[in-house]
Amino acid sequence: MKILIVDDEVLVRRSLSRAFQSRGHEIYEAADGEAGLQAWLKYQPELIMLDVLMPKLTGPQVLRELGNKKTGKVILMSAYGGDHNIQTSLEIGADLFIAKPFENVFDVVATAEGILAGQQKE
Repeated sequence: MKILIVDDEVLVRRSLSRAFQSRGHEIYEAADGEAGLQAWLKYQPELIMLDVLMPKLTGPQVLRELGNKKTGKVILMSAYGGDHNIQTSLEIGADLFIAKPFENVFDVVATAEGILAGQQKE
């Protein structure tokens, strides 16, 4: 599956990329919201791991920019859970919110694969 990881933290991108690649997924990365938006439109991934706070465009701004062009399942990630809790994430178009830092990146991958499996059963 095609997965896009949009996060300004290189260690987050690398750890998620390696974990997803070890499970056979095709990975694309972007270091800010603007590049993430362009990659999303270009690659049409099935899953997008989207950081909330990033340079240029935030995760919520990326979702608003896409509007009805949104494809795939979206997991919002942030170290700041305040305004971007589960309910807020769902209201802006995300399918799940995951708090950073991750305790176990492979648990995050398993959760993401579960969301994708649910999508495929529809």
